[in-house]
Amino acid sequence: MFSVEVEEEERGTVLVLRGELDHDSAVQLDEAGRRGTGAAGDAAGPVVVDLAALTFCDSSGISALLRLHRHASARGRPLELAAVPRTVRRLFALTGLDQIFTVRADAHEALAAGPDRPDTAPGAGAPARQNRKESA
Repeated sequence: MFSVEVEEEERGTVLVLRGELDHDSAVQLDEAGRRGTGAAGDAAGPVVVDLAALTFCDSSGISALLRLHRHASARGRPLELAAVPRTVRRLFALTGLDQIFTVRADAHEALAAGPDRPDTAPGAGAPARQNRKESA
């Protein structure tokens, strides 16, 4: 079973992936990615994909991550991956995708590394979570 939870943070958007990202579930990531990146100019900050709870990823899942990267980039939002499982990280290294994706230790680090928004003071600590959560 696969799920994507979209969490709007003060400094960006986090997509939390759980389960197996494959041919059957890639469409869920596509849909959540469109919602999570917003329309051009709508949202600011990075789009962070938290992979800590990802148990499997095949080539269809990698393709979905690449589509999400293109979609976020088209909206002026960097895409960062967080807590990438070792097997997926190895696949990225073998295919050269480690040159495309920025990988961070966790979602907090990815959000902290993103560009500061005008309404966020530097050094303010962990970004506050807003109440908006969606599950796909």
